[in-house]
Amino acid sequence: MGRMQITRFGHAAVLVEAAGSRVLIDPGVFSPDETFALEGLDAIVVTHQHPDHLDQDRYGGLLERNPDALLLCDPETASIAQVGDWSTNGDGVETVVSDLTLRGVGAQHAVILPTIPRIGNVGVMVSAAGEPTLFHPGDSYEHAPEGVDVLALPLSAPWTKLSETVDFVQRVAPTTLFPVHDRTISEAAYGIYWGQLTAHSGVQDARLLGQTDATTA
Repeated sequence: MGRMQITRFGHAAVLVEAAGSRVLIDPGVFSPDETFALEGLDAIVVTHQHPDHLDQDRYGGLLERNPDALLLCDPETASIAQVGDWSTNGDGVETVVSDLTLRGVGAQHAVILPTIPRIGNVGVMVSAAGEPTLFHPGDSYEHAPEGVDVLALPLSAPWTKLSETVDFVQRVAPTTLFPVHDRTISEAAYGIYWGQLTAHSGVQDARLLGQTDATTA
């Protein structure tokens, strides 16, 4: 199996480098400026419209630096995006980028409160022949696709609780995982969340295996 390089850029933003291609997922408001200075991207994928997944004020510059990148997002985000020619992703939709395949997973954001309308959310699986398969679910624990080697795991949000997080990991059953969606946890409490998750899910942290570079926690 080939070596996929994964770099975290704060909260939900993840750069995936595999099969000679570079894909950036969810460049949001909690991500540092260096996220929006990336160049040489083959695709930019946004799972949903919330600002912690797409920074409307900064992503225009990212598109200018990557004019040939495929832009892929859920249908609702495509309808409101202020800049760029976005293609729509959907559950089961496969988009080929060079030797990579991007497959959409799911359709809706997790329930935050019964009184808050649910918006669209399409997670993404990134795969290529001879490479591990990565799954970034966006903001949802609803779907547990088969064949996931590396899980980008949303660790904390208004829609999560730890028992559901552990259950999600066990249903996906990845080989390894690493945290995303974690800027809502204080530094003092972070070890409690992650320690409980790894202890009870039984899945090893991909960072301990050298599969990810955590550039920004």
